[in-house]
Amino acid sequence: MSHVRAPRLTRRGILAAGGALGLGAALAACGDDKTQSGGSDGATTAASGPWSFKDDRGQTAKTDRTPSSIVAFVGVAAALHDYGVAVKGVFGPTTTKDGKADVQAGDLDVSKLTVLGNEWGQFNIEKYAALAPDLLVSTMFDDAGTLWYVPEELKKKILAVGAPSVGISVYDRQLTEPLQRMLELAKSLGADASSAKITQAKKRFEDAAARLRAATKAKPGIKVLVGSASQDIFYVSGSNLSVDLEYFKALGVNFVEPSASALKASGGWFENLSWENVDKYQADVIMMDNRSSAVQPADITEATWKKLPAVKAGQVIPRDAEPILSYDKCAPLLENLAEAIEKAKKVS
Repeated sequence: MSHVRAPRLTRRGILAAGGALGLGAALAACGDDKTQSGGSDGATTAASGPWSFKDDRGQTAKTDRTPSSIVAFVGVAAALHDYGVAVKGVFGPTTTKDGKADVQAGDLDVSKLTVLGNEWGQFNIEKYAALAPDLLVSTMFDDAGTLWYVPEELKKKILAVGAPSVGISVYDRQLTEPLQRMLELAKSLGADASSAKITQAKKRFEDAAARLRAATKAKPGIKVLVGSASQDIFYVSGSNLSVDLEYFKALGVNFVEPSASALKASGGWFENLSWENVDKYQADVIMMDNRSSAVQPADITEATWKKLPAVKAGQVIPRDAEPILSYDKCAPLLENLAEAIEKAKKVS
């Protein structure tokens, strides 16, 4: 569903709303010091001398030289990888139960990374310290500066290791803002923002945004519902707070919107529905949370779901509820939604 960031939500609510399971312990091999992106196009050239970066908390991280032993939330690591910046350790949903890369790992070679935790609430401090980290990076889903998937009860011990931290906000702003901030961070770490790979990806993103805007203008009546499924609850996202939905809405997407009172319990992120009431809202297209923490459409057996007009019409598409913040990974999100709206039949 939308990314949940109401500080006192239940664990299930956090995962359904926008969390995906977090840290857990699944040590893969410790990555070597080489850039994982490979090739010169978009590769990094680390600068010598002092390094600093002012993050979205207003805090400035400083080191004597450009960080080279970076530990990051897996989605951040995937974005940095797309810009040619390697990380050594990750935390958050990195591998699936069968050992394959989680959807949030993007193009990372997870076999070359030290995984500090694969499930929510887990973060192996010993493995973290062994990496001799010089930078810790994560996203933030609130305005209190909470680093995503860094367990609050372990935060002091983690920060005591000594690496400065950087937080990139994905809370109540449009997608273009954290995209730009992630690129700025990557540039500070040596990424070549003028490379053909990066400029082409950005152009593709801009073209995709124009296509989505055109699609919504051509079919303004197409209603889009954003959902996430668990065994007992169907979550319907509001379009506020989530960076992707706020941006899609700005491009003209006509979202199904739960009432403010219905969203209140989650801090504004989503409404809980029982499967018996999953037909409360009518929609022509349904976007479903594709994270490993959510039940996927193919595995939903409830008859009420199967009777939904959009489901019967085959107008259900995946949603990256926690977008990997690189232009390469975000352009397809726009393209896929544009295509769905272009092809959608009015069924609601």
